[in-house]
Amino acid sequence: MLFILRKQVKPIAIWLIATGLLLFSNGVNSIPIAPWLAPVFLLRFTREQKTWRAILFVYVAIVAGFAFQFRGMIPIPGIFYYLLLAGFGIIIALPYTLDRLFSKKLNGWASTLIFPTAYVTVEYLTSIAPYGSWGAIAYSQYGNMQLLQIMSVTGLWGITFLIGWFASICNWVWDEGFGSSKIQRTAVLYASLLTGVIMFGGIRLTFFPSVSQIVRIAGILSKDDAPQNILANMFLNTVSDTEKEQFRIWSNANNEDLLTRTVREAEGGAKIVFWGEGNAAILKEDEPALINRGLEVAVTHKIYFAMTLLSFNIGLNNNRFLENKIVMITPEGRIAWEYFKAHPVPGFEAAISIRDDGKLKSIDTPYGRMSALICFDADFPQLSAQAGKLNADILINPANDWPDINPWHSRMASFRGIEQGFNQVRAANNGISEAYDYQGHRLSAMDYFLTDNQSIVAYIPINGARTVYSRLGDWFAWLNLAWLVVLLLRSLVTNRVSKNGL
Repeated sequence: MLFILRKQVKPIAIWLIATGLLLFSNGVNSIPIAPWLAPVFLLRFTREQKTWRAILFVYVAIVAGFAFQFRGMIPIPGIFYYLLLAGFGIIIALPYTLDRLFSKKLNGWASTLIFPTAYVTVEYLTSIAPYGSWGAIAYSQYGNMQLLQIMSVTGLWGITFLIGWFASICNWVWDEGFGSSKIQRTAVLYASLLTGVIMFGGIRLTFFPSVSQIVRIAGILSKDDAPQNILANMFLNTVSDTEKEQFRIWSNANNEDLLTRTVREAEGGAKIVFWGEGNAAILKEDEPALINRGLEVAVTHKIYFAMTLLSFNIGLNNNRFLENKIVMITPEGRIAWEYFKAHPVPGFEAAISIRDDGKLKSIDTPYGRMSALICFDADFPQLSAQAGKLNADILINPANDWPDINPWHSRMASFRGIEQGFNQVRAANNGISEAYDYQGHRLSAMDYFLTDNQSIVAYIPINGARTVYSRLGDWFAWLNLAWLVVLLLRSLVTNRVSKNGL
């Protein structure tokens, strides 16, 4: 079939097919098969064009695809949004550029490895940049439980490699046909690898299920009724004394409601209770009194209580005056730790947020070892890896989303549990709250906009699982980087030898 397409389909048609598939390869309207097919056609186009034309057309297709896939998801205003698209397009196009420049300088199966190793390398390096793993192609495979289990070994990067290598092998067959023994062996090798990955996932799901004792956890979300004009001035640190007092009146009522609902969930059997991201918005000087109330609730009802605070240090002579944090309280009435959001969203939030050391905390409980992070933090696999190193069994994730990002953001967070082996509850204001076990099964869900009682209740296994990825980290990503360097050097040496006639 690929041989027939090579003979009959014009390059521009191939480009249009690739661009159409890219629109559904990730993000809002993701179709799981599309990200497997889009690179096949995009690579085909690049290999049949002059270098400058190939790179230009690939860049246009990728930017258009990304803009469509993640429309409404990127909270960046005006021209800065388009600058981000332009820059991100260059990064995502890099694997195609490297394949166009170097793959034909290698022979046999080695030529098929340029694209997948570059694909993994670019996605990995992007994941440690300010926007984390946003755009990683593995997220498009949400719901494919057998395939996703490979992340417990390789992280996201194993899925990226499989998708990238599939595209390269298809193009090798497209070029040469299926008659060569080398091509046949490579195709069989890939098919065996993919089959092995699926079998591994099936075995993990079937014979190592997340069956253990369970604990009831409640995530409570505040009503979205804050005085917006005053809240805006609070974030600008320009609030007047009158506005400050009006904010305090609202804050007291809001926090009292959160405490009342916390007691209700505790009386209903919850052993761990936490609030959504920044739900207790409060003036810094009023924080001690609120925490003391939380201590009383935890002691009275014998719960582990994670108070999620948004403390405004109004008047602080500093650009950073906002504390977005979790205060973890034990049933004995002790503050176990405070955790500050490690990755405030780039832009306004990052500019005003006070940060701590960026290290996750943990606490041993009768219900397993518990850790926590906040919303955007979960988009960084390297930060969640700290929970794996801590041997966390349960991770709580207070969050704050918006309609356009649902349910994508919660789905992204679920991947962290598969990678690191922890069970997770994510409570999201203005979003989809979900609970997952460490294999990625969804255990509970709540849509903020479809209920009058914005709380998620979930029964979570108290035992996690130690994974290869939690122990070895990004070994597979680094292996791909090493492969890529070797392949590029080999292609340069081969090309030089060829030109010198040696």
